[in-house]
Amino acid sequence: MDRDTDIAAAVESTVDSLVSVLDTARLAQTPAVPPAQLRVLAIVAANRQTNMSRLAETLDVVPSSASRLCDRLEATGLLRRVPDPRDRREVRLMLTPAARRLLDQLRERRRQVLGDVLDRMTPTARQELVRALEAFAEAARDDEGPAGAAGAGLRTA
Repeated sequence: MDRDTDIAAAVESTVDSLVSVLDTARLAQTPAVPPAQLRVLAIVAANRQTNMSRLAETLDVVPSSASRLCDRLEATGLLRRVPDPRDRREVRLMLTPAARRLLDQLRERRRQVLGDVLDRMTPTARQELVRALEAFAEAARDDEGPAGAAGAGLRTA
């Protein structure tokens, strides 16, 4: 096995550990919100101009799948669909105050569980981790093309 394959395997294993730590925070969330729905909330939170077409494109899913996700979020009081004031044919997606609170609480829980793990590392190891993550993020930015890292195929959510 070559060195690059070993490094890729180590990164993959580390990502699995990170996902596990972050899932601990997500699973403690009340109400429980599935990952796909959390992703929709995060996308809408990051861009106030999100409409159904942009959401489907960002999620790399067909519009009907994005619409079903929004139906579920709307039914739980976390998302609202409102007419776009500039174009009445468009529907803008907006977070409710409950969704904003949920995302804030989740962010705080994630930081707490990550902090607990980071506290078990030495200060030197934490500094090395930050440097390595910054270098990885930079390399990943250089590798993104017009289709992004997700690929070009449509999926259902």
